[in-house]
Amino acid sequence: MINYAPLFQTMSEKKITSYALFKQGFSKATYYSIRQGNSVSTNTINQLCRLLNCPVSDIIEYIEETQ
Repeated sequence: MINYAPLFQTMSEKKITSYALFKQGFSKATYYSIRQGNSVSTNTINQLCRLLNCPVSDIIEYIEETQ
């Protein structure tokens, strides 16, 4: 399962708010979708990496699901 916790940690560390992302053109709908844990495209991950100036690992992480 993909987890977006690193994104929110990175935003906190860099003191970047969701409002700041919106002002840079990041979609509010996409942000709220991420907050709910929904999947996003690699283009969205790319945009976040560019806006936050960070690697993919600072945006998402893979957590193995136990069954």
